Amino acid sequence: MWRRLLVQNGCGRYLSTCGSPSPPPMPPCDFVPQPYKGPDYSDVLRLRHERLNPSLVTHFSQPVLIDQGHMQWLYDHTGRRYLDLFAGIVTVSVGHCHPKVNAAAIEQMQKLCHTTNIYLFPKIHEFAQRLTDTLPGDLKVVYFVNSGSEANDMAMMLARLYTGNFDIVNLRNSFHGTSPYAAGLTAHNTWKYNFANGFGIHSASNPDPYQGLWGGHRDSPIQSVRAEESEVVDGVCSSTDKYIEQLNEVLEYSIPKGKLAGFIAESIQGVGGTVQFPLGYLKKAFELARANGGVCIADEVQAGFGRTGDHFWGFEGHDVVPDIVTTAKGIGNGFPLAAVVTTPAIANTMSKALHFNTFGGNPISSAVGIAVLDAIKEDKTQENCQKLGPYFLQKLAQLRDKYPIVGDVRGKGLMLGMEMVEDKNTRKPLNAQAMGKIWDDIKDLGILIGRGGHYGQVFRIKPPMCITQADVDFTVGVMDTVFEKACRNM
Repeated sequence: MWRRLLVQNGCGRYLSTCGSPSPPPMPPCDFVPQPYKGPDYSDVLRLRHERLNPSLVTHFSQPVLIDQGHMQWLYDHTGRRYLDLFAGIVTVSVGHCHPKVNAAAIEQMQKLCHTTNIYLFPKIHEFAQRLTDTLPGDLKVVYFVNSGSEANDMAMMLARLYTGNFDIVNLRNSFHGTSPYAAGLTAHNTWKYNFANGFGIHSASNPDPYQGLWGGHRDSPIQSVRAEESEVVDGVCSSTDKYIEQLNEVLEYSIPKGKLAGFIAESIQGVGGTVQFPLGYLKKAFELARANGGVCIADEVQAGFGRTGDHFWGFEGHDVVPDIVTTAKGIGNGFPLAAVVTTPAIANTMSKALHFNTFGGNPISSAVGIAVLDAIKEDKTQENCQKLGPYFLQKLAQLRDKYPIVGDVRGKGLMLGMEMVEDKNTRKPLNAQAMGKIWDDIKDLGILIGRGGHYGQVFRIKPPMCITQADVDFTVGVMDTVFEKACRNM
């Protein structure tokens, strides 16, 4: 079947006369890793199996043992170099072991590692001002925590305390954390355990322009093949109102009238497979949520800090201002750091009882956070995302047009996704065995990418924001080589 489709796509002649393309050379790097001094590879595998949480998923059939990192590069225990296009699950924002960030952490460690934040120390106050200065409107009060799950836990609590209501609406295919409280917000059964959670949380239909009921136009240089099912009028996609009606049905049938606590959404769904919403959807969803008594929560754990290119915060691309913003991952470039930012009025609800987070905003994490903001500005990483994102997408779109297993490419800036399919007409997800083989082959040629989507059918491309055009060209060349091999063997 695949050979027939390749011929129909104009690839058969190329295959028969040229054979498989050779993988391109890896871009050079003058960094020299230190010799590995850790336990043997076999001992690491044994210890992982015997002593670590058994739910930890190890990527690849032959897992990589990462020992060092330098900007966009990772090195395994043998010294082999990999281009990191997953950034520690969208966490390393300005580059592995960025010298400015490392220096800030070391300097603070030598001065004051930790003291309770009920005392005064300068860094937490400096960082609070620097962070909130990047946000619009009245988003000027910050709670520092340690992870995205913690941040979304607090956002739920703030929404419920402020409104006096209990019910919260999220979107199917969303991911907002795995803590017992936040697990209810995560709308994938692959992430859910069989215990009581999710009280008062209701999931609305996901407005997915590729897999959704009505398709749609999205804010991306590349549209899905289903964009033709809709039109754009005054910047709003015609499918948006249909998805909004689905959201409204949840509110009408599941929520006490006018008693919504909050609506939460990622600006671009991350774990769900880099899903963007139809143009105008998030703005109308926010309006509907507020009309029903709720506050609006923007989960910026993955899309923030300039990753989308055009804006510092992903929600700004939707022309909205949320009431609560949660952020983590890229805020600390790999250091455990997260934050919840809200308005003074909403924050004031927390003054009715004592609240405390032992490590939230501690001296080292605050110093790191400030250094990350400095590096984003000095290294022009947001501008890099804005420049490379469209170029990367255009190159990926060429692969989509060439190969029958590539159904969709999408995203914005350096938050990109590639959805793999069995059949472009049915959009059936590519089977797990084929996905795993392609994933392994890309790794074996020197590139680490992630996977997402409900069925693990989406390759997630979300690198440190310091990658170069040469890295993009290398990536596309490797994918071309691997996809062609995959299609030959199907």
